[in-house]
Amino acid sequence: MPSIRVGFSTDLNITGGKLGIGTTNPTADLEVAGQITAERAAGAGGVSTFREYQGFSQSEARISDNITIDNSDGGPFSSLTGEIKITGETTVSSGSTVEVGKIKTLTTTDRFAVPLGDTNDRDNTPEAGTTRFNQDFRTLEFFDGVNWKTVNSYARYDGGGAGRAVFSGGLTPTAQNTIDYYNIHTLGNAIYFGDATVVEGNKAGCSSAIRGLSGGTADASNDDTIDYVTIASAGNAIDFGNLSHGRGALASMSSSTRGIWAGGRDPNNQNVIDYVEIPTTGTALDFGNMTIARQWVTGCSSSTRGIIAGGESPTFSNSSNRTSRIEFITMASKGDAIIFGDLTAATGNPGGCSNSVRGFFGGGEPQTYKKIDMITIASTGNVVHFGDLTTGRITVNGAGSQTRATFLGGHTNINIIDYISMASGGDAQDFGDLTLGRWSGASFTDCHGGLGGF
Repeated sequence: MPSIRVGFSTDLNITGGKLGIGTTNPTADLEVAGQITAERAAGAGGVSTFREYQGFSQSEARISDNITIDNSDGGPFSSLTGEIKITGETTVSSGSTVEVGKIKTLTTTDRFAVPLGDTNDRDNTPEAGTTRFNQDFRTLEFFDGVNWKTVNSYARYDGGGAGRAVFSGGLTPTAQNTIDYYNIHTLGNAIYFGDATVVEGNKAGCSSAIRGLSGGTADASNDDTIDYVTIASAGNAIDFGNLSHGRGALASMSSSTRGIWAGGRDPNNQNVIDYVEIPTTGTALDFGNMTIARQWVTGCSSSTRGIIAGGESPTFSNSSNRTSRIEFITMASKGDAIIFGDLTAATGNPGGCSNSVRGFFGGGEPQTYKKIDMITIASTGNVVHFGDLTTGRITVNGAGSQTRATFLGGHTNINIIDYISMASGGDAQDFGDLTLGRWSGASFTDCHGGLGGF
């Protein structure tokens, strides 16, 4: 093996036809251990190109051919800007990782995929802004630093084409399947929409900006059916799936994607909270539990919180078995309810609705009760008295937009629809009438407080 010593420490080694400078075991035709400096360099075509030259990198590194980056890769893809553009297919072999800094902008010409998995696969300590696809809900979600939130596909508010309230089923006391609707931003009587899939009362409704769902049952059947309608059109309801537990006299609330039912009776008092993803169909999943099992509860929501108020249970030691308790849940996550505060009086069967800031509860037991209470959903604490309904009644339903709250129906066979302006206090005024006087149906809108973003 010829060896030429230059100076005292540098070797030129020729081994098997390979020339090494600064290395005793060259593996290429020419291998230099260190930096190459040249005043002129020409290749076979008269032009030489280098990935690096005297410490300078090319402006960007481009990978255009199919390439596999693995543990045996010969070196980095360097660039002056730190930008690497991949226009071909790149495979990262098992046991290897590719790490990059935070991306300021991302542009794709076709598509890109985010991590995916079911709810149980969620990272326990993700960084805020982490985004993934939830296969349970078939929705994109992100972590806000505290909770996982589902990305909203719609943002319709008052004046944006929304404003329809729907009332499904109810009792006369005979169970009904009639569905009515009306525009919250006008005045007038309700109009026939179609028929529910089941003839039931003691129901509760929830909705996105597109779909309205109703679930619940009178005691005799313990039916667990959930059906849905497309709010913007009229027509008969379609089967959605089933509650996790058939029951009636329950509360409901919803975000733009998630529908939730809480409490109720079968006829025993229940503390169950279950939920569905509104854009899909199927059986409801377990969410958590209320603080106390009870029936004849009501609900409303902002875009993040669901509110559960009032109700009846032998647990309460007063003569009426009623409660003034208000609880809340965080709708984007799962878990048990937490105490929020109290209504102005212990009552069951009130009607609830909300905009994105305020929640309202009207009427309830006893029959003469007509108070309207108000809460600020983002805080906790007791309600303030807002005003009164036009007449006292129980088993009343609520349906709200961002500006108006309406209270409809009631025991016995009441067809009244009242309304208030949410921005100011005061007593309710007459809005119009239902097509059929009844109580304890499922009510929902396409512009309620839960449609605030997620």
